[in-house]
Formats: sequence, C-alpha cells, structure tokens
Amino acid sequence: MITISKQQARRFLLLKHGLLGDYRFVGKAGALAFVRQAGCIQFDPVDACGRNAELTLQSRVAGFSKQLLSELLYEDRQLIDYPDKNLSIFPVEDWPYFARAREASRRGAGNFEQIAELSREAKAYIAEHGPVSKESLPIEGQVFWYSSLHWSGNTAGRSDASRSVLEQLYGNGELVIHHKRGTRKHYDLAEKHLPAELLQTPEPLPDDHDFRKWRALRRIGAVGLLWNRPSDAWLNIPGFKAAQRQAVFADLLAEGKLVEVAVDGLAHSLYLQTPDLPLLEDAIGAQSYRPRCECLAALDPMLWDRKLIRAVFDFDYTWEIYTPKAKRKYGYYVLPVLFGENIVGRIDAAADTKEQTLTVHNLWFEEGVEPTAALTTAIADVIERLAKFNRCTKIRRLDGADYGTSTIS
Repeated sequence: MITISKQQARRFLLLKHGLLGDYRFVGKAGALAFVRQAGCIQFDPVDACGRNAELTLQSRVAGFSKQLLSELLYEDRQLIDYPDKNLSIFPVEDWPYFARAREASRRGAGNFEQIAELSREAKAYIAEHGPVSKESLPIEGQVFWYSSLHWSGNTAGRSDASRSVLEQLYGNGELVIHHKRGTRKHYDLAEKHLPAELLQTPEPLPDDHDFRKWRALRRIGAVGLLWNRPSDAWLNIPGFKAAQRQAVFADLLAEGKLVEVAVDGLAHSLYLQTPDLPLLEDAIGAQSYRPRCECLAALDPMLWDRKLIRAVFDFDYTWEIYTPKAKRKYGYYVLPVLFGENIVGRIDAAADTKEQTLTVHNLWFEEGVEPTAALTTAIADVIERLAKFNRCTKIRRLDGADYGTSTIS
C-alpha cells in the first residue's frame, strides 16, 4: 500500500484528468483520447451553457468545440451514444461489450405485443427512406410500453408509438443515432454506420464476474481514484452489490491491475489502475504545475462520487437541477470552478444563443477562498472562454463583478 497526502491525491486526480498544467488533450484526437481514457462520459440533454458531455470535454481539450464531438459521433463514428453509466458516450470499439444490454432490451420487447409488428414496419420504412425522428416516422397513436427509456427500469404505460418503437430498436442495437438537431434524435439502421465485423463480434466477456471486473476497472479509470464502497460511480453495472464488489476488487488486486492507496485523513483506502503509477509518482513529486481555471461539468467523471470529492477536495457539491426552486442553495445549473489544485467556487451561467449573450447570474467563492487579483483574472478568462464556446459575443455579469454587458472579440 502507498500512503499519500490529501493534496497529492488531488494533484493525481487533476493530472489524470488533464486539468492541471499544460493541456494534455488537444483537438479532435484529444477529445477521442480522453473519452477512451474515461471509458464513457455521461450525456445529459440539458443545455444551460453547454451540455454535460460538451462541458466535460471543453474543460480538458484545447481547441475543443461542440462540432468536434458531433463529428466524432455522427461523421467519424469513433464514438457512439448508448447507455453505460446512464445514457453515455463511449468509444465505438466497446460496442461488443454491451451485447448483454442489447439482449436484455430484446427480451424486454417481448412483454409488449404491438412492438414486434411496429418494429418490422419501422425498419422497413427506414431502409427505404433513410434516417427518421419520432416526428417523421409515419407510425401514429399510442402503445403500451415503458413509461420512459426502457433500460431505466421504469414501469409501463401508454406511450407515443413512434417514439416507443424507435427507442426499442435503439436499445436492441438495431438502430443508432444518425444525428441530432438540438435534443431531437434522428435514427438510422445500425448496419449502415457500424462496421460489419463490429456488429458480428461475439460478446468478449460472457461470464458475469469477468464482465463486472471489466466495468469496475473502467469506472476506476474514469474517476482516477475510487474506493471499495457503494458509489454513484458504479451506476448501471448489473448485479454489482456488496458481495460482487468485494470479489471484483479482490481479483483485480490479485491480478495486479489495481494499486491500493491510503490517503491521510481518509478512513477508507482508495484504488487506482496500475498503469497510473507513474502519474501518481509525478503527483507525489515536488514538481510545480501551471494553475488552470476551468468550469467542471455537473456530471463530470471526476465528480461521479460526490462523497469522495468532499473527502479529497473539501468541496460539497449537489447538482440542484432536480431540487425545487425554493429549496435550492445556489441555482438550477451551477458548475464547480477549479483553480490550480483546488475547487474554489461555483458559477451560475446561462447562454442565450438568440441574443448571443452569456449571463453570469452569480459566482460563489468557497469559504476561506480569497478572491485575489490572479483568481479574479483567471475566472474572467474562463467566463470569456465559456462565452466563446457557446458562440456568445457578449457577457453580462450580475455577480457583482460588473453590472454592465461587455463585448468579446
């Protein structure tokens, strides 16, 4: 076991995520490299100042734009959207590993009599006419189907027929998302866009225990450091209860794939992937790194375990999007602000694309954080980058820094 300080644990996580010092990830290749490192990044359709996947990448990837992610997904087909840790984006080469999820979706369809016939109709129409959305697929009425996306385990009820059949075929792996316009998905036949050899690859890990090991190791790599405890980082790993988790960790340690780390002040050990040991050595060393200021996405991989972030960064973060307005402490879509090796505050910003204006509704510094000239300058810079990222030409600050509206070049 290796013993490190809390500050070294922070530094390791930030180095792992490419959030400290010079940018490790650059351009489209860098975006793809980070998603491969993380295994998956969560997709969420809410767009206050960028969607979650876009914000995750813009904080790490120099030169990243929303168009780059769209190209990787729908032109290059090097990434794909499909449920992993909830609805996610992951490298297309991982498609075979989710065969059991697609099989579960197909089995679930058997519970709904109308879906089989509608599926045949939909596939025939798409084969002849090309990509469709739920609005353009000529299947009308309602069917008895899941009340929400079928992999979520929600109860069944009456549902729009065109949406239901498209999402069922998508869950089956028979359709993929061809492109999106805003949040509207357009689907096409998977065989048109995924290589035949990928579609025909048998499931690599048919054994449940081996599959859980693969997914757990992948999630540890996504966060960087994780503990052998219940965690949101394990979401959507089937059958991953305490006994299975203990068996998985025991095997991964015995196989030399994990390294146990004790962090001063933490009651529970943390674990990292063995190939990350050189990076841990860098974090332990005395080297100084250029501080960066970044806004982190609400569902950023580094933040998947909020208790871990509280323990390591002394930062208590709740995404209040689903909290009733009257009970919110901060705001609807508030992002953590990173500066150097510390999370120093949170920002409530919203982009108005019609007005091309990014409005900063509020900025809160953490207790004990002094808004020095260097910090306020860095935050002004990150706000300007966030505006440009959202194609805004004006910034309106209501947080007390500037009550006017500034124009950016």
